Amino acid sequence: MQKQQGFTLIELMIVVAIIGILAAIAIPQYQNYTVRAKLTEAISYAGSAKTAVSEYYTTQGKMPSDSDQAGIDLSDTDLEDAEHVQSVAYTRNGDDEAEISVGVGDLGGDIEEGDNLVFTGTGSASGVSWSCGSSDIDSSYLPSNCRGGGGGS
Repeated sequence: MQKQQGFTLIELMIVVAIIGILAAIAIPQYQNYTVRAKLTEAISYAGSAKTAVSEYYTTQGKMPSDSDQAGIDLSDTDLEDAEHVQSVAYTRNGDDEAEISVGVGDLGGDIEEGDNLVFTGTGSASGVSWSCGSSDIDSSYLPSNCRGGGGGS
């Protein structure tokens, strides 16, 4: 009598089914991860602009009237090296409030070219606190401090 060697067909089918289920879960999660990773470039561009606005507010006691006064360079030459950022815009909403809007390119997922990530700064005696959010970008792609009502940074 000869002993059975190797796997039976049913065992191989079970292994293939398990691999298929794992792939069906892992691939969408990886795609979400890559979109979020690309979005970090927009956050870093906003970071330097937030710093410039915060410094101006701290020294002058009011928000800058425009991007030049804040020291934010929004020129196209600075964005040439940006892979995923199309624009950075500054808007003054009042003496104590301003917005920095970062336009992104097509990052995949539901994020399309021209969608914006918006950082809102509110000045007070202790400095400027920033919140972020987007009406264009699904919250699942945003950093955790920007989800659901906009956290500060």
